[in-house]
Amino acid sequence: MKVTTRKALLKDLDVLLDFEQGIINFERPFDTTLKDEKINYYDLEAMITSNDVFVAVAEIDNEIVGSGYARIESGKPYLKHNTYAYLGFMFVKENSRGKGVNKLIIDALNLWIISQGIEEVRLDVYVDNPGAIRAYEKAGFKGHLLNMRMRLG
Repeated sequence: MKVTTRKALLKDLDVLLDFEQGIINFERPFDTTLKDEKINYYDLEAMITSNDVFVAVAEIDNEIVGSGYARIESGKPYLKHNTYAYLGFMFVKENSRGKGVNKLIIDALNLWIISQGIEEVRLDVYVDNPGAIRAYEKAGFKGHLLNMRMRLG
């Protein structure tokens, strides 16, 4: 079983839209502020065709089993970096988890990020998702800032 990665194409859109719903359904228990009806996080078609976003897919035997994106963002004026890459849309099909797919996607995204002359990479992960936190730490990420919230009323 060989896992390969490549840039996502518009022909992959239906599979990627399914992955997006998989992410949303997985994250609903972590975020009670998400609407109950069907929602979308991303404009995947625009992301696939954008010069500032690299959407990667992982394949096993020509089947797409994972995804992720890197998006170029502007840094705050008080930071040392003018731009950074933000990672998102990280998804691996359940039957392909534990096979290093997520790491290969991150590696592919990092290659693109480096080719853009960017050195800073960031992502968000729910604090109540220790499995994802471990996976990102294993890939080299470190905790940086904890985003906190509270509901009034």
